[in-house]
Amino acid sequence: MIIPINSEFRSKVNQHIINEWAGPIVITRGVSHDTSDTDGFISVTDGKLTGYVLYCIHDCQCEILVLQSIQENHGIGSALIKAVIDTAKNNHCIRVWLITTNDNIHAIRYYQKFGFELKAVYLNALDQSRKLKPSIPLLGNDGIPIKHEFEFDYTL
Repeated sequence: MIIPINSEFRSKVNQHIINEWAGPIVITRGVSHDTSDTDGFISVTDGKLTGYVLYCIHDCQCEILVLQSIQENHGIGSALIKAVIDTAKNNHCIRVWLITTNDNIHAIRYYQKFGFELKAVYLNALDQSRKLKPSIPLLGNDGIPIKHEFEFDYTL
């Protein structure tokens, strides 16, 4: 079940972001976002948190800040993104966009299959991000150096 994030699950989401994302601060395009009170949706199965998405809307654009499917390959991520897209449409946004890093090969493949287009690649962007958030690791998935930001766009 996909529902707007609520007080019952907010602390669980926040703790998960601390554990998985070295949160609550997320950096995208040199901007620091505090995700601890950001709007979002959660996936709940049998009373347990199974995924979440956090987003912000600004200037008729909706940015996905965090997407986490705790149980992968169950359609949770897709359902969460669809909820954000519907919200963006209801708020008259012109696009939904997100940033991921070059090491996140699984997400890069996933977003393209979902219908997002690669909009831009920001070479060595993590140099700047680490100035704002020094806890960003140097190595990511599969030992790939985390260096670049990939911007994906879903036009509404």
